[in-house]
Amino acid sequence: MFTASETTATVLIVLVALGILGWGFYRAKPFGKIGILAWLQSVALMTPWLLFFGLFAAGIYINLVGILLLLIVSTGLYIFLGSKLRAASQDLGLREQVARAVRERQESSNQPTEASAATTPPTDPLKVEVVPIPDEDLKKIQGIFGFETFFATETIPYQDGVIFNGNLRGEPATVYERLSASLKERLSDRYRLFLIQNPEEKPVVIILPSSNQPQPSTTAQKALAVALFLATVLTSLETASFLLGFSLFDNFNRLPEALPLSLGFWVVLAAYEIGRRWVAKQEKVSLSWPLFIPTVQIGSFGAIVRFESLLPNRSTLFDIALAGPAASAIISVIMLLTGLLLSHPGSLFQIPSEFFQGSILVGSLARVVLGSALHQTIVDIHPLTVIGWLGLVITALNLMPAGQLDGGRIIQAIYGRKIARRSTVATLIILGILSFANPGNPLVLYWAIVILFLQRDLERPSLNELSEPDDARAALGLLALFLTIATLLPLTPGLAGRLGIGG
Repeated sequence: MFTASETTATVLIVLVALGILGWGFYRAKPFGKIGILAWLQSVALMTPWLLFFGLFAAGIYINLVGILLLLIVSTGLYIFLGSKLRAASQDLGLREQVARAVRERQESSNQPTEASAATTPPTDPLKVEVVPIPDEDLKKIQGIFGFETFFATETIPYQDGVIFNGNLRGEPATVYERLSASLKERLSDRYRLFLIQNPEEKPVVIILPSSNQPQPSTTAQKALAVALFLATVLTSLETASFLLGFSLFDNFNRLPEALPLSLGFWVVLAAYEIGRRWVAKQEKVSLSWPLFIPTVQIGSFGAIVRFESLLPNRSTLFDIALAGPAASAIISVIMLLTGLLLSHPGSLFQIPSEFFQGSILVGSLARVVLGSALHQTIVDIHPLTVIGWLGLVITALNLMPAGQLDGGRIIQAIYGRKIARRSTVATLIILGILSFANPGNPLVLYWAIVILFLQRDLERPSLNELSEPDDARAALGLLALFLTIATLLPLTPGLAGRLGIGG
C-alpha cells in the first residue's frame, strides 16, 4: 500500500520530469537538428531515474545492478549525442559567421557603427547620459572588440560600469580569453570583464570596476561562524545522546558515551568542507568561513559557504559545488557499508526493521548486506550504520536543486540561471506539499524554511557565463540528483514487503 506522502512525492517527481521533457521538446523543435539533438541529450540524462521512479510508483523495483547499467548506457548515449551536437553547431556557426562578417563589413564601410553613435554625447545638454567609466578608459575598453571576437553594436551605462551589446564570434571561452587579456593589457587589473547572456538570451559583455568583486568576511560574520560552529557541536552531541537513549543536556556526565558517535558525525561534515575547499584552492577561488546550521533532528544541515572571489566559468562552479557532496557521500557510503558488515546480534543499536523503509538507497544496501536479518522485527546494527545514514541525508539535503545549495549551484552550472531559478521554485513547492502531506515530520518544513530565507538566491554570474560544462560533468550532475532522490525517497510498504524489509 502507498501512503499519501509517498504517492504524492513519487507522482510529483514523474510529472515534473515529464513536464521538463515536454517543454524542452517544444523549445527545441524550432531550432531544427541542433535543437532536437540537445533535447535528446536531456532525454538521455533523465531517462534512467525517470524509468526507475516511474516503475517504482507502479510497485516495480529495479535492483542496483540494473540501475548502474541504466546509468552507464545513459552516460554513453549522452556523450555520443554531445559529439553530434558539437559537430552540427560548428558547421552552422561557421556558415553564420561568414554571412555576418560579410554583411557587417559592408555596413561598417557605409555608416558609423551603433557603438560610436551610442557613445556620442547628445546635442541637448539636458539629456546628456554620463557613462560612469571615464571617457579615456571607455575608449581603451572599446578598442578591445573586433570582428574576430565580439562585434559591439551598442554601449549602455550600467551601475558604475558599462554593457556592450553585440555579436559573439567564435567559441565563448576563446573569445573571453582574448578580450580579458586585451583589457588587462590596456588597463591592468582596474576592470573585470563578464561574458554573459542578457534576458533575451543574447551574448553581452559587461565591464565593471574590480572593486565590484565579492568582499571578504567581516569580523562579525566570522564571530557568527564560530558561534554556529559551537552550537552545531552541541546539537551533534545531543543527537548522538538521543540515539543512545538519553538527553545530554539532562545527563552531561554521560558525555564520553555520546562523544564517539558525535566524532563520526563530524568526520562526514569535515569531509564535506575539505572536499570543496580543496577544489576551490585548486581553482584559486576564495571561500568564506562555513556557517553551520545546527538542528537537533540530525545534528546539522551542513554549512552555508559563499564565494569571496569571482568564478572564472560555470565549470568551476560545478566542480566546487560537487566536490563537497562527493567527498561526504563517499565517506558516508563507506561508513554505512562498514557498519552493515560489522552488524551482528548484540550490536550497540537495536532498531525496528521498518526504519530501513525510510530510504530507497539505504534499504536496498541493507537488504544486500543483511539479507534475511531484515525479516525480523528488530535488527541489531553497528553505530557506523547510523552515522553513514545521517551523512547521506545531510549530503542529499544539500544536493537539492535550489538556490545556493550545492545542488542548486550544480543545476545553475549545467543548465544556466533560468532553469536554476525554476528548479528552486519547484523544489520549494514540492517541499511545501510534502510538509503538509506529512505533518509528523518537521524536518521537511524546517529545511524548506532554511532554503526560503537563507539559500533561495542564485549565485552571481561567473566571468564567462556562456561556456557550458562538458558532458562528463552533466552526467555527474545526473548521478548527484539520483543520489538525492534515492536517499530521501522512502520505500513503499508493499515494495518493502517484496524485498523482505520489515518483520
